[in-house]
Amino acid sequence: MGKGNGKTESTHLDLDRELPPAEGGDDTAPATPLQGGTPAVSEAEKLRVERDALLDRLARLQAEFDNARKRATREQQEFREFAATDVIKNILPVLDSFERALKAPAGSAGSNSNDLRSGLELIYRQFQDALQKLGVQPIEAVGKQFDPRLHEAVEMVDTTDAEDHQVLDEFQRGYNYKGRLLRPAMVRVAKNGA
Repeated sequence: MGKGNGKTESTHLDLDRELPPAEGGDDTAPATPLQGGTPAVSEAEKLRVERDALLDRLARLQAEFDNARKRATREQQEFREFAATDVIKNILPVLDSFERALKAPAGSAGSNSNDLRSGLELIYRQFQDALQKLGVQPIEAVGKQFDPRLHEAVEMVDTTDAEDHQVLDEFQRGYNYKGRLLRPAMVRVAKNGA
């Protein structure tokens, strides 16, 4: 560098076009000082250190994200299992009643069939109560107007005894669970020729 009229002349380095260090070369070799006494490689070294820190941070964040995703999946599975235990606890008394009914001694033909029927009705009511506690509600169908959101028509019957599209019979009861359709009611629907 030459001196002229008291100002120093600076040499500009183009870092984008600068050749990388030679393989096996020493990266820690002292850099040649530039204007102001700062080494030329110090900016590149700062960027390299910053890049390494960012890559390390990225790897840690990815690991944290994977762990959080696995933890959320595990917690969802545990919640499903816990929810299933509540359902099972509500249905177990119904199973107990069935077992008691099956173990009951066989008596005379007339009284046994009445006892069996009343026992089955009791079990049916217990089962309905257990489902109601869980939030399951039966869909009313017979005598109602056909609603394709709630009913599934499996048969149309020509009749003048009922209004057009009125549900005449229910083959299988439909159920809602907390306002959501579990399954539609399978029904027979009236059809008037008028």
